[in-house]
Amino acid sequence: MKTNLDRLRAKMFTAGLTAVLISDETNLGWLTGFTGSFGRAIVTADRARFITDSRYTLQAQEEVPSMEVTTFASPKEGDEFLAENIHELGILELGFESSIVTHSGWERWTTKFAPIKLVSMGPMMVELRLVKSPEEIDLLRTSCRLADACFDHIKRLIQPGVSEIDISLDIEFFLRRNGAEIGFAPIVVSGERSARPHGTPSEKLLELGDFVTMDFGGTLNGYNSDITRTVVVGHASDRHREVYELVLAAQMAALAMMKPGVAAGDVDKSARDVLATKDLAKFFGHGLGHGLGLAVHDGGRLGPGSPTILEPGQVWTVEPGVYIPGFGGVRIEDDVVVTETGIEILTHTPKELLVLPQP
Repeated sequence: MKTNLDRLRAKMFTAGLTAVLISDETNLGWLTGFTGSFGRAIVTADRARFITDSRYTLQAQEEVPSMEVTTFASPKEGDEFLAENIHELGILELGFESSIVTHSGWERWTTKFAPIKLVSMGPMMVELRLVKSPEEIDLLRTSCRLADACFDHIKRLIQPGVSEIDISLDIEFFLRRNGAEIGFAPIVVSGERSARPHGTPSEKLLELGDFVTMDFGGTLNGYNSDITRTVVVGHASDRHREVYELVLAAQMAALAMMKPGVAAGDVDKSARDVLATKDLAKFFGHGLGHGLGLAVHDGGRLGPGSPTILEPGQVWTVEPGVYIPGFGGVRIEDDVVVTETGIEILTHTPKELLVLPQP
């Protein structure tokens, strides 16, 4: 089985790169398994060297068995030590992660590493991380199971008089109590505030007839979940049901379209076309979804015009939404992995409109 290091080297060969420098913390974790906060990896066709500081000497030796590990300590400076290693490896041209390195960082490295030429790696790491291994997908399944359990847990709080912030805090507590970190600050918005796609939970109390949108996810064993459900408090009007059912139909249309070979932009369009039948597409202002993995936004997008072609192993969120000022909003989000023939949905919380509390 190919390791992530093997996959990177294959990409380097195709791109004509003889050496690359990996400095992004998430990319390093994907490539090496390292969980510390500082590291660098230099990869050539036949060498792989991991560099960190003395805080992580023992940790790196344990977590990065696939590479030579070398560390430095004060008064040695990090970029100086990195330059020494690059020169020692005989590198003349070095690929770097141009999408995450600042201009000032590039200027500093250009000076420190001279006369070595720095060249952009382009989207190489995004493309590599977009396709998950079976082991990564198993970890994502586990994280998604916890998200489902969290939603089932918090349903009891959906009743008049409970505040948005209290629901948000209970989401965080449940995830942490079950061994996860918080993937992102939970979104809990109700009533007219549910028309804010990324609204911050407030002291507002739930009222009868409110939409309540809850968007949350945990990071478990390094991998994220990201789920959204919208419910109604007490009683759902005809308008509640009309908007909700159309958003659900839009999501189902997008899910039905997803399979290898389909363009991500076309999947997004399929959801918008459904919403347009009732003139609601104008209230859907964000993309349909994004990649999911070690990061909540793990690269790639299901958005208008996105040229990314779906292929097996990609994991996406699928989250159409409608946000009507003065009325409220609905978003329904699931996490899915593309398979050889279609998709596997990783989140299993029911999607029929829930009116809570249930009698």
